[in-house]
Parts: sequence; structure tokens; C-alpha cells
Amino acid sequence: RIKAVMDEIRRNKNIILFIDELHTIVGAGSAEGTMDASNIIKPALSRGELQCIGATTLNEYRKYIEKDAALERRFQSVKVEAPSVEEAILILKGLRPKYEEHHKAEFTDKAIEASVKLSDRYISDRFLPDKAIDLMDEAGSRARIGTMTRPPEVKGLETEIEDIKSKKERAIKNQDFEGAAAMRDKEKHAKENLESVLKDWRTSREEKRVKVDEEDILHVVSKWTGIPLQRMEQGEMDRLFQVEVEMSKVVIGQKEGVSAICKALRRSRADLKDPRRPIGTFALLGPTGVGKTLLAKTLAEQMFGDSKSLIQLDMSEYMEKFNVSRLVGSPPGYVGYEEGGQLTEQVRRKPYTVVLFDEIEKAHPDVWNMLLQILEEGKLTDNVGRVVNFRNTIILMTSNVGSDTIKKQSSLGFSPISDEGSYEKMREKIMDEARKTFRPEFLNRLDDVIVFRSMTKPDLVQILDLEIAKVTARLKNKNIALELDEKAKDFLVGKGYDPQYGARPMRRSVERYLEDPLAEEILRGHLHEGEPITVTSETDKLVFTQKAATEGALSS
Repeated sequence: RIKAVMDEIRRNKNIILFIDELHTIVGAGSAEGTMDASNIIKPALSRGELQCIGATTLNEYRKYIEKDAALERRFQSVKVEAPSVEEAILILKGLRPKYEEHHKAEFTDKAIEASVKLSDRYISDRFLPDKAIDLMDEAGSRARIGTMTRPPEVKGLETEIEDIKSKKERAIKNQDFEGAAAMRDKEKHAKENLESVLKDWRTSREEKRVKVDEEDILHVVSKWTGIPLQRMEQGEMDRLFQVEVEMSKVVIGQKEGVSAICKALRRSRADLKDPRRPIGTFALLGPTGVGKTLLAKTLAEQMFGDSKSLIQLDMSEYMEKFNVSRLVGSPPGYVGYEEGGQLTEQVRRKPYTVVLFDEIEKAHPDVWNMLLQILEEGKLTDNVGRVVNFRNTIILMTSNVGSDTIKKQSSLGFSPISDEGSYEKMREKIMDEARKTFRPEFLNRLDDVIVFRSMTKPDLVQILDLEIAKVTARLKNKNIALELDEKAKDFLVGKGYDPQYGARPMRRSVERYLEDPLAEEILRGHLHEGEPITVTSETDKLVFTQKAATEGALSS
């Protein structure tokens, strides 16, 4: 077959042969004692009998064609780079008439620009103009399919025809032939109406050209990347201001931390930062139980619509040098080479995430060295040579560094601090400890180092309300409402207040003094469904009362 193609080209001089995936001709059709396709065309190429253009990727060129030096020197290599955003827009405008004809749609200029700009920003593993063309193509298909929905009256007419048929058959069974004839005429008339409606719908569908605008492109991008559509449709600034308000409702008493992260996010959305770097990189320092990890989870939920958009890596698993390679994958020749890295694989599959390095000071220093590339260039190369893009991630690192030193000094300790000057002194002390622990080039690449305040009693009251809300939500399944008076709340706050350990003692206090006795009363049958439970405190316990309870007051 190759010989037949060669003879055809020799007979017709004015032919340029184009071979897509040129590397496939190397070894194609070869068997023992025979020549492959590449060796058949070599003489024609050297004599000038054949004008040929071949297309292949750099990897395949290196793997197949460079190994065959005789074939390589018969071709002049031309590297084709991806076009710029402006060039890609011009390419899509040139292709627009063909896609408009194919999809019977009209693509607006804004849709063309959105296809290029959004694909360039959000689809990192492919190149322009291919990804922008696919985006435009899919948006056209989606808009066209949307017009194929049948009119609502068609369903009613079909139901009417089925009813008439059943009535006609019933009339025939009952020997009512006049009624059956009337039903037959009625059925014929209904079918004519149905055909008329369908014909009008098909005609209008063919004549009407659906309009594809920026909103359609947004919808397709959100489907491709997994970013919730409503998040992208809102104005970027409005959403970021909303994130700050929503996060402050969950992360209690850390206005500085929430505000610093949201300010950095606004800078990035306003395109005032280096586009090659991540959206934001922050170190969260402070004592235990003040909401460092909770901040990361809340940020993931608010920014990306899902708490699963959080990659959490516990740095205590990377304390040994030989464990560091797990982040990017095992090197060639080692077990697990083909499995990929625990960090790079997750970011490559879901590039729009919050990455949390928990307890970063516990990690081996080589982990910090690996992070330098991510923090500065926004990329990391995995074990098989793929460059993983961190440009659309938010990187958070938590640490308790400096907490031991500060705790020993009562004047600067993690006691409730209202004086701003005392907080600044505490912050400086923690920063000094951080400078001793981390290298300058590591700290210098962070957008901000956020020092968390300790929990105060007013903060714990808000946290208690959140914990009670969780218990109330769980009791809804049993149709039970829970009402705590101020005495009960003061009792739980008193039991759960410990500045040294933050908010976690409050959670244990709710479990021990509220959930445990409440569970016992429900299991014993003393509390019934459908009636609210009032909770108050007496001496060293909580008391549960319910109108439907026979004994009036049941103590724990």
C-alpha cells in the first residue's frame, strides 16, 4: 500500500504528502526480512521525488525519529509553539463561520474571547488554540442540544392520543361501534395536531440560530474543571468579600488571619501579583486548638464550594529523608515509580484546591527545599517529568513553632490578649522563633506569616453555639428540638475554658456534659420525640426537662 501511494505521487508531481503522527511510520509494516514504511520513503525523499510534511510531538520525535539518523536528516525540523492569547482569539474568529454552520449557532465576540482567556487560565494541562477550540465546540453543542427540547404541549397531545386509543378499544369491546368510530375520528384529529406542532417546532429549530455567549463558555469551563458554576458567575470581588464574612462565622476570634488571607486573594484576583505563583502562600502560627486547620477547611469550602477541595498532608509522615520522595513519586527503578506522588498527583487531577501542610516544622528539611520551587515558580516536576501547575492553589502551612517559648513568659504568653501592643510583642517573639527554625529563603517566599490569637471567653461562647448547633442538627432526625438556657451555656463554657488548649476542651465539654447524658436519657426512653428538650444546670451537671416526660425533671 505504501508502494502504491509512492507510485501515485510520482505520477502526479504537484502533490504535497502530509503525514500526521509521523513517528508511526518508523517500524510500521516491518517483518523479518522486509522494510518498514520509513525505509520505503527514504530514497524518494533523498532524490526529491517526494514533497512531504510530517507532524509529531517533541517526545515522539526524540523517541522514534532521532534514533533513525538517516530519516531525521531527510526532514527539516520546524518547532511550532503555542500561539499567544491574542493570536488564539484571531484563530478562533477565523474558525467561527465553520462552527456556526456546523452547530447552527452564533458565537459572540465575548464568547470567543472567553473561550481563549478562560481556557488559558483554568485548563493548564493542554495548549492553545486546541483547548479553546474544544471549549467553543462543546459550548456550541450544548446550546444546540438545549434547543432540541420538544415543546411542552407535545407531551399533552401524546397523552391525549393514548387516552383516546384506550377509550376506542374499550368501546369496541363493549360493541359500541358508533362510539369507537367517533373515537377514531378524534384520534385522527389529535394526531394531525401533533404532527402540525412537531413540524412547526422542527422548522423553527432549523431556521432559528441559537446564540452562544460568555455564560455558555463559563458553564462548560465549570464542567471541565469542577469549579462550581455559581462561584464563577458571581463577581470576583463580591465573592471574596462574602468569603471573609462567611469564614469569620466559623473561624472564631481570628480576624487578622481571615483578613490577611482574603486580602491576598483580592490582590491575586485583581491581577496585581505574579501570575506564575500560587494564589496565596501562608504560614499559620499559634498555639493548639485556635483554628489553624479549621481555617484551611473553611477556606476550601467557601472558595471552591466543597470541603473535599482540600489536600491535607500531615508532615509527621515526612520526618525521614527517604519519605520525602513520596510527595513527587519514587525515582526510576524504585518501588511505586508508576504510582505518582501523593502531592503532585492530587494537584494534577484537581488543580483548584487548598493545599495544607499540617505541622510543617515536623517535616524533614528536604520538604522545605522542595516547597521553594512551588512557592516561587508555582510548579513542581514529578518523578516522570510532568510539570504540575500550582498556580491555582492556595498553600497553607500550620506550625506550633514558638508556642513553648511564649507559654513560659506569662506577660507575653498565650493568655487572652486585648492590648494590640501586647499582641504585636507576642507576634514578634513567635517570628523570632520561626526565623530560627526555618531558612530565610523559605520564609521570604511566603505571602504572609499569620500569628493566631488565643481563645478568649467571648470567643468560646460563640464556639459553644456552633457546637450546640451541630448537636441540634443531629437531633433533627429524631424530631427533637434542644434549648439551652444561659445557666447551661455558662456551665459548659466554664468546663471547657482552657486558654492553653484552645477550643478543643469546649468540644470535649459538650461531649461529656451534654451529649453523653442526653444519649443515656434517649436510650432509656425518658425523652420522647416531637417535644423540645430544655437544658439547664444544677450543681455540677446538666438537667434535661421535657413536657411529654412523665417524671417532669430528669437529671443526668
